[in-house]
Amino acid sequence: MSWLWAIVVGLILGVLARGLLPGRQNIPLWLTVICGMLGALGGNALARAAGVDETSGIDWWRHAFQLAGAIVVVALITPLWAKMRGTKRYRERA
Repeated sequence: MSWLWAIVVGLILGVLARGLLPGRQNIPLWLTVICGMLGALGGNALARAAGVDETSGIDWWRHAFQLAGAIVVVALITPLWAKMRGTKRYRERA
């Protein structure tokens, strides 16, 4: 069941990250989910390092770190995906 929650959280964080970033991110949905999952893992690590990973009630700081991590991952992966796929925008001129 934990994998199902990881996929759902990854989907939500990835879609939110894509929506908050300016411009268009031409990455597929499965890559969006993976970016969201990686952002959640990184955000959890940062929250743990900051000492705000476990609070009473809703862990707003942890969620903010997760979303920030997802935004960073999507922002880094999008140009790499475009370059790998050979999109004109990132194609090097000969």
